[in-house]
Amino acid sequence: MNLRKFIKLFIPKKLFRKIEPFGHLLEGILFNTMYGFPARKLKVIGVTGTNGKTTTSFLIHRMMREAGYKVGLMTTVAYGAGDNIHSQTYHMTNVTMPALMKRITQLKKEGIEWLVLETTSQGLVQNRLFGIPFHLAVMTNVTHEHLDWHVTFENYRDAKRLLFKRVNKNHHGLKTGIINAEDESSELFASDVENSILYGVKKGKLRAKNVKMTPSGSTYTADINQKKYQINCQLPGSFNIYNSLAAVGVGHVLGLNNEQIEKGIAALENVEGRMTTIDEGQDFEVIVDYAHTPDSFEKLFKDLKPLVKGKLIILFGSAGQRDEAKRPVQGELAGKYGDEVVITEEDDRDVDGQKIMEEIAAGAEKAGKARDKNLFLVHDRTEAIQFAIKQANKNDTVLLLGKGHEKTIERADGEHPWDEIATAHQILKAL
Repeated sequence: MNLRKFIKLFIPKKLFRKIEPFGHLLEGILFNTMYGFPARKLKVIGVTGTNGKTTTSFLIHRMMREAGYKVGLMTTVAYGAGDNIHSQTYHMTNVTMPALMKRITQLKKEGIEWLVLETTSQGLVQNRLFGIPFHLAVMTNVTHEHLDWHVTFENYRDAKRLLFKRVNKNHHGLKTGIINAEDESSELFASDVENSILYGVKKGKLRAKNVKMTPSGSTYTADINQKKYQINCQLPGSFNIYNSLAAVGVGHVLGLNNEQIEKGIAALENVEGRMTTIDEGQDFEVIVDYAHTPDSFEKLFKDLKPLVKGKLIILFGSAGQRDEAKRPVQGELAGKYGDEVVITEEDDRDVDGQKIMEEIAAGAEKAGKARDKNLFLVHDRTEAIQFAIKQANKNDTVLLLGKGHEKTIERADGEHPWDEIATAHQILKAL
């Protein structure tokens, strides 16, 4: 048991949450001092939002790298620089302060001058990013998530706004925010920085026009201040139009030319666990994706449903010790768009997995699904994936959601090794 978990046993939950940021601040001061404030001379691009942070970070990193920048990357999925990219082993986006300082120190030894850092609401409000000089801020969207910790949506939103306020206070930075114009909170985020570029398809200073979508990506013209960029994004889904537009906005602010922006966006072919296709020669589709919020569910289902020739089979769960209110909403969305729904474990932690599944199932039933007909509860995730795949026939699509790239699954007795992509490959091979 680590020290944090031990302390939590003796301090009431509400009190612990009030004092926790001060503990992280002291930890930040200590480890920054020990490592000599390693981020001090870096230029850091912070990427925050409910969905799309990781993919947007990868797009920005790849674009800058293709343009010749000495740039590092830290995301939920991976961290590193150049070709030396490591899988993220922590079950969190913003890692502990000792790990963060160690990683930044190593990246500086590898010669980076810039860092693209995926940034969470909890990392910001808990002072877990103390000592990081944010140069530029990006907001993808802000929707329902993490209310188990923040309690209200307003608290959650305002925690993310701290990134933009820190950018504005950095006298050596660009004092600029790249913001999704179609998000209801866009004006609030824009008010936190001196300069802003709002992007979108329907509105914004940076607009995507002449959009053409295919199952494998999209093409569009990005139009801003009489400049036009011809964008070819190799990542599927309408949400990746927005993610790539955010990256275009960063390139525009940095002064990259048309060729650098266009080639940089086109160079990224995939992100692990984000719309990852599992192909073992079967006559139906199997896709692994990290989607785990109502907003990401709806966007994904809306994009995918028209492309599915057969049945859409959706498998997912919902994490224990996390936002409970989203469970029936997830279930209802899956029930609305899916032909069959398989509910399973995600990261139960010390919460009763059957209880979580029942809460999700209530939403699916509300959408018209019936148990043992087109709604199935299979708690063990490996067995659930086997079941979902066996349900598939020619031209069907099986969506495996919620775990994506993660390499562990958390149960009551701790973390267990887990690899969704490898598991899906193994099950398909066995068929």
